[in-house]
Amino acid sequence: MVHDFEIAGPIEVTETIATGAGIRQLAQLIAEFGAGRWRKLKGVALVRLQDGTTRLAEIHWYEAHGIGKRKIKIKRYLD
Repeated sequence: MVHDFEIAGPIEVTETIATGAGIRQLAQLIAEFGAGRWRKLKGVALVRLQDGTTRLAEIHWYEAHGIGKRKIKIKRYLD
């Protein structure tokens, strides 16, 4: 599930899912954003959807030091 949304609150219950070579899309991340210590993370946050509704969702993203959060996506809604 990929949507256009914005994060409307803090990301909580953050957990690392994969690091380094354990990330399936590592080559694409390096090609698009550059080399770094990439990690795939998940967490729970309030998100505001395009239609203005706010929902609690589990989100996944990739992150590297000095590069920041990239490719944030909603995996499922929790409400």
